[in-house]
This record gives sequence, structure tokens and C-alpha cells, in this order.
Amino acid sequence: MTWAAIGLLALLGAPLFAVFGALALAAYRDAGIDTAIVVAELARLASMPLLRALPMFALAGYVLAGSRASERLVRVTRAALGWMPGGLAVVSLLACTLLTAFTGASGVTLVALGGLLLPALRADGYGERFSLGLLTTGGNTGVLFVPSLPLILYAVIAREISPEVTIDALFRAAVLPGLVCVGALAAMGMIAGRGRERRRTRFSAAELGRALWAAKWELPLPFVVLGGIYGGRLVVSEAAVITAAYVLLVETLVYREISWPRLTALVRDTVVLVGGVLVILGMGIAITNILVDREAPRLLIDLVSARITHPIVFLVALNLFLLAVGCVMDIFTATVVLVPLLAPLGAQFGVHPVHLAVIFLANLAIGYSTPPVGMNLFIAALRFDRPVLQLARASLPFIAILLLALLLITYWPALSLWLV
Repeated sequence: MTWAAIGLLALLGAPLFAVFGALALAAYRDAGIDTAIVVAELARLASMPLLRALPMFALAGYVLAGSRASERLVRVTRAALGWMPGGLAVVSLLACTLLTAFTGASGVTLVALGGLLLPALRADGYGERFSLGLLTTGGNTGVLFVPSLPLILYAVIAREISPEVTIDALFRAAVLPGLVCVGALAAMGMIAGRGRERRRTRFSAAELGRALWAAKWELPLPFVVLGGIYGGRLVVSEAAVITAAYVLLVETLVYREISWPRLTALVRDTVVLVGGVLVILGMGIAITNILVDREAPRLLIDLVSARITHPIVFLVALNLFLLAVGCVMDIFTATVVLVPLLAPLGAQFGVHPVHLAVIFLANLAIGYSTPPVGMNLFIAALRFDRPVLQLARASLPFIAILLLALLLITYWPALSLWLV
């Protein structure tokens, strides 16, 4: 009866943390384990140093998205790349990717940049279908770049299972796959831009200089984060605090674009996002513990091994499964629920745990815009006032490009492991 009630709550749209919490409590009760352990899992999260980076990076991303930083970023990239065939498409792609890397949520990027880039793309002669598809999917691969929240969360979850999966290792491993995805989409944009020479802007060193000067306070930020982490001067949590402090200082006191009431709203949005992730994480860990106690990973390995014997077949099945998951589950929830089960399974088939992480994140990034229920489709429908089906059709060519890139990422492990 209890399990049926929980299932009914899930179907009725109850919050995921409530569903996970109820599942954990019911499982612990049926196993005769003290349910206070579920609460203890939440308390244990506070002792994880790696999780301290989440709220700071999220706050920095929300403040950047709430300011005019996105306009300055677009101006810089357009001044540098607008002369190319398809220059504005490439500019839009890069801007969406960079903002998603900082916010960790492609939907936030859609809200922040959609109203700016869609009219610009249409004015430059790009068709509505192409423009909508580019903006709906263009920022997805930002989750593969520093300081992406999904990367950090994956490392937190998987490190207890696979010690090789550190935040630093994932930051390095995802760089080249991310560049492959962005490069493939950029090539598509350049092809689409051919024949629009009359609409391209001439390269102007003076305009580039003015654009760089206007964004002079924000452009050093990625180099501070990357240089501090990879140079060994900062751990990830320290880099996150410095990033948040720097962004707050620049946007509120230097540019004066974030008023105190606006900052309060942005902090509230950050708390809601991070709080939701942490509650889901705590409940997910509690469920994971009961699954481990019941030897679910071993049973899953035995079940899959009895039907799949070749690593290539396993990777095909894994990609199909993760793409399906991406249609119905957000990347944070999927990470918490699935990584403890998939990590041992990947090891059984000889897949390097860091390579598995990149495959996982690349799949879920595509899932943001995968029909029928990809999250970005609904956010874009609200932002652009277009039907979801129209946006789904517009996204299909870009999803096809990302699927080709996913095949390369999956079957060429060196692409993910070379920098590691």
C-alpha cells in the first residue's frame, strides 16, 4: 500500500525530493533499519568539502545571467567572429555555452540570452526554425566545461565508488569532448551562414578593442578559475568563493547593474536551485545505501552480464538508456540516482570511470532538448512563445549533430582521457 501511494504521488507531480524521501523511509522501514539514518545523510552532506563549491558557482552564474554580462559577451564574440560565414550563429553558440558552464543550467541561459539572440539571428537572415533550434540546444554542452555544476556533482557522487573520479580529472577529461561538440555545432552554423555575405560584419580592430574594454572586468574570470585550479594555487571550493565574490563585486559595485532588491531575488533563486539539488542528493544517497545493502549493483551486473557480453554492445545500450533518461529526468536527479548503479557496471565492462563520466554527462546534455519532454523545450516554449512541437522539430538537426559527436566521445576513449 505504501509503495502504491508513493507511486501515485510521483504520477501526480509531487516534488522529486519528497518522492525520494518517501522511498528511502519506506525502504529503511521494510529493511528494519532506523529511519533516522535518512536525516543523518543530509547532515553528512555538510561535511563534504567538494559540495561547498556548488552554491558559490551557482550564485556567480545567476548574477552573471541577471546582469548585462551576456550582452557584453555577445558583443566581444561578434566583434571577433562576426566576419566569418555564419559568424552570428557561432557567436550565439559560444555565448550560450559559456553562460551554461557558469550557471550549470541550460534553461537559465535560454532565459538570459534568448530575447537578445533570437531577434539578432532573424535580422541576419537566419530562418526561424534554424534560430530556434540553435538557441534551444546551443547551450547544452556547456555542462562539459569548467565550472559546470553537473561535473562537480558527478565527482561528488562517483568518488566514493571510483577514487579516480575527482573534480580536477573531470574538468580535464570533459574539455576535448566539449570542444568537439561545440565545434560540430559551429560548423553547422557556418554552413548555414554561407551565402549571407552581405549580412556579415567587417572585422574592425577598433570595435573589438571597444568590446574588450567594455567587458574588461568579466573576461579575466575564466582564466582566474582555470589558472587557479590547474595551476595548483586554489582548490575547487576556494576558486568558487573567489569567483562568486569577484562577480558580486564587479556587477554590483563596478558596473552597478544589479540593484540590492535584484540581488536578493538572485540569491533566492540560487538557494532554491542549490537547496533542491542538495535535498535530492541527500535523499538519493539514502536510497543508494539501501540499494547497496540489498546488493542491487551486483544483481544489476549479473543481469546485464547475462545478456550483454561485449563492451561495445554495452556502450550502445548505455547510450540508448541515458538518452531515454534525459527525456524524462533532469541531469542533477539522474546523476544522484543512476551513477551509483552505472559506475560498477561500467567497471565490469572495462570502461574507464572518468570516460564513463564524460559519456554520462554528454548524454544528459543532449537530453535537455530531446523530444518529447526535454526540459529546454518547455523553457524555450515559454521564452519564445512558440509551440513545443515546433521547437522539438527545430532541435532535431542539432540533436543529430550532437549524437554523432556522442559516438566519437563514446568509442574514442583517448578523447576524454588524454588530458587526464
